[in-house]
Amino acid sequence: MVAAENAGWKKILSLPVIVAALGYFVDIYDLVLFSIVRVPSLKSLGLQGQELINRGVFVLNMQMVGMLVGGIIWGVLGDRKGRLKIMFGSILLYSLANLANGMVTTLPAYAALRFIAGIGLAGELGAGITLVSEVLHKSTRGFGTMIVASVGVSGAILANAIAAHFEWRNAFFIGGGLGLALLILRISVAESGMFREMESREVSKGNFLALFTDRRRFGRYLDSILIGVPTWFVVGILITFSPEFAKALKVSGPISAGNAVMYCYLGLVFGDFASGLLSQLLKSRKQVILIFLALTCAGIFWYFLAAGVTPALFYGICTFLGFASGYWAIFVTVAAEQFGTNLRATVATTVPNFVRGMVVPITLLFQWARGLLGLEGGAVAVGTLCMLVAFISLYRLEETFHKDLDYFEEYI
Repeated sequence: MVAAENAGWKKILSLPVIVAALGYFVDIYDLVLFSIVRVPSLKSLGLQGQELINRGVFVLNMQMVGMLVGGIIWGVLGDRKGRLKIMFGSILLYSLANLANGMVTTLPAYAALRFIAGIGLAGELGAGITLVSEVLHKSTRGFGTMIVASVGVSGAILANAIAAHFEWRNAFFIGGGLGLALLILRISVAESGMFREMESREVSKGNFLALFTDRRRFGRYLDSILIGVPTWFVVGILITFSPEFAKALKVSGPISAGNAVMYCYLGLVFGDFASGLLSQLLKSRKQVILIFLALTCAGIFWYFLAAGVTPALFYGICTFLGFASGYWAIFVTVAAEQFGTNLRATVATTVPNFVRGMVVPITLLFQWARGLLGLEGGAVAVGTLCMLVAFISLYRLEETFHKDLDYFEEYI
């Protein structure tokens, strides 16, 4: 046991962990880039006023629908063909899509390429978390996923810095170039031992429909998704549309969506680090998620009490919201730990993308609620619903900190 734990510690900063972290870094850069360049890019295509919100929601939703589709595709392939192959394929697809995104001249082309990029972006995090969870010892795998998430979410900070110094088209070109450069580093990474062992076994692999054929299995899967919904309510609504909320709240100066994203993801860096470390200290995933859900509630409450504050304080609230939402790595780790090796990549890849895809119904619900309750009232109503669902789902999930992952899901 001691020898296994020592071996696990030596692997925490191994090549698979580093490559997974850098892959997620590029993934996050490309994922948030549209939110940062939404206004200037849509203005350059001839849109103004309310269309910047309406068409912005449309393009964002196209990206998120692409991630829903891609999550299923890459997840199934990850269990059937290997974790590394989907890490290669997904990054190649979204890198090429982002290069093409820098050349769009019409809104339909913009939306179509964000859909394709979304498919590519869907495979990165789930494959990385699955690989890291399987190569590290159970006593230290939380540290590995903590590193992946902490390094990865800082990609949003780079995205904001690039967008601030380069024209929006060049920001997309840079993101595509970073992804292609990362492919070279991936060549030296070895496949998960658990997957290699499973390859030689006569066992059903990556059967996505199996998640829906058993009530208890489906319950685990659905709850794994719903505990992550508040994170994307924060990012997809409060942060993406922060300029509009700041105006409604009469913040004393202009608010940039790019800066709001940057400060939110700066908070996420520290939040993911803190939640990962705390889960190791408390030896519990559920307790940590509960703590961070409570912090998210406090952050949302603070956000809507920020009437008349300075831009500096408003950005501070965005940072706190990012920190409170920084249980992302723990949330995906919990999903991976809920299922056997033959379904793990399918779950770990689809779950975060279904959460990201929840931005579609969340934004549509927000648009509807905004018409009834106003901008602030609509957001509060939708946020309350997201938080309530997350708390209930967390209560239903089992604790997985000490769980041995070397097993198969049994299904027909």
